[in-house]
Amino acid sequence: MASLFSRITAFTRSPQGRRITEQLKHAARDPRNRARAQQLLRKLRKR
Repeated sequence: MASLFSRITAFTRSPQGRRITEQLKHAARDPRNRARAQQLLRKLRKR
């Protein structure tokens, strides 16, 4: 498992990984995406 986490860490430190994390942060700030995520969580919790 340690190698998996080290690979993820290395990817997030790469330029491509930084770009993707910035895109995810931007998407997380969007109220529509936040509402969709909350709706999905509610749906999963009902099961």
